[in-house]
Amino acid sequence: MRSVNPATQEEFARYDAHSPEQVDAILQESVDAYASWKKTSFAQRAALMRRAADLLREENERWAQLMTAEMGKTIKSARAEVNKCAWVCDFYADNAERFLTPEVTATDASLSMVRYDPLGPILAVMPWNFPFWQVFRFAAPYLMAGNTGLLKHASNTQGSALAIEEIFTRAGFPAGVFRTLLVSASEVEGVIKDPRVRGVTLTGSEYAGRAVGAAAGAVIKPSVLELGGADPFIVLADADIARAAEQGALGRLINNGQSCIAAKRFIVVDEVHDEFVEHFTAALSRRVLGDPTDEGTDIGPMAREDLRAELHDQVTRSVEAGAELALGGELPEGPGYFYPVTLLLGVEPGMAAFDEETFGPVAPVIRARDTRHAIELANMSDLGLGAALWTADLKEGLALAAEIESGHVALNGITKSDPRLPFGGVKNSGYGRELSRYGILEFVNIKTVWAG
Repeated sequence: MRSVNPATQEEFARYDAHSPEQVDAILQESVDAYASWKKTSFAQRAALMRRAADLLREENERWAQLMTAEMGKTIKSARAEVNKCAWVCDFYADNAERFLTPEVTATDASLSMVRYDPLGPILAVMPWNFPFWQVFRFAAPYLMAGNTGLLKHASNTQGSALAIEEIFTRAGFPAGVFRTLLVSASEVEGVIKDPRVRGVTLTGSEYAGRAVGAAAGAVIKPSVLELGGADPFIVLADADIARAAEQGALGRLINNGQSCIAAKRFIVVDEVHDEFVEHFTAALSRRVLGDPTDEGTDIGPMAREDLRAELHDQVTRSVEAGAELALGGELPEGPGYFYPVTLLLGVEPGMAAFDEETFGPVAPVIRARDTRHAIELANMSDLGLGAALWTADLKEGLALAAEIESGHVALNGITKSDPRLPFGGVKNSGYGRELSRYGILEFVNIKTVWAG
């Protein structure tokens, strides 16, 4: 397993995969740790989780530089990601006990209650695009619930995987409570089907979600799938057009455009289409593409060469189908997997930029006849993770939010995750929820206790 800096294409680390014997030993260590970890108090778990948050903040620059080197996010966004991880640790340290307190319910029994008990070792199959955040948003709630965690990270972010294990170890978590598995994607099914693993959560592609969901279902284990998104960014006639365009550029280009909840289809009603495009073009043009370690850089490289090639193919096919290339769209020369900010106009259903998830700095603009047509276009996708809707009429915005087929709708803002709110999608964007109380309930035994 190799770590290649996507800005320079230079290899800077190699990691030996775990042998079958090592994987077996790690799984057993997780089971053994669970036997005692589940009996610890919430106060004990919270103290360790807060220490993990402290380590994240104290060594923010170290962790940020690692992420930037491994997958190319700008150093500014990497530092923000580390701080967000500390936030989610503190959030569950503060709230897990309240979320999981047994609930007494009046029935014909002398006592009846609902308990929330942990399940055991939970496997997380995580992606490279937010190599710290994706992991901590699973680990913080599930460890606080009394489960143990097993991490299978993306092959190009093994340094981040081992760093996170180090953080939990240094924070004082007992041996085996959180372990990293250095295994290939082909070995994941075997780990899922191991009887010692009690559940699996995946953040990744639709293809990976189908494989993991099928493997978990075959052995009747709970799973949570957070998959891709083709998030609509809908601009109605009464919106603040200048602000919508500026925020749209931010929402499209966050994490170098490589975010499942990035705005990916800009659906603008005809009445304000041209005005929006004028502001949007200016906002996109101001973004600086370059060295991700430079404080002035807004957009770094894409994480891998194959991802850049796939994105460029989507742009090429869209233009061949009739889309207008208004910005970017050409592969730059020189080292690094850089791709320019690209704006496509005249995008319609049937084009790659409309039908497929574009995972990079490409912004397709779609003209809608009116509000009803805009909602129709927004829902014309097999994916349903997030959405944004811009309108000055909050009442209408709330009514339209109910019609948008997604797990999250941002009114006059961009889609983003928050530990206080549930996160997840519908349709082919997956099932289950992360974060908030809903997230911690995904991997507990909701147990009825009845006493006559």
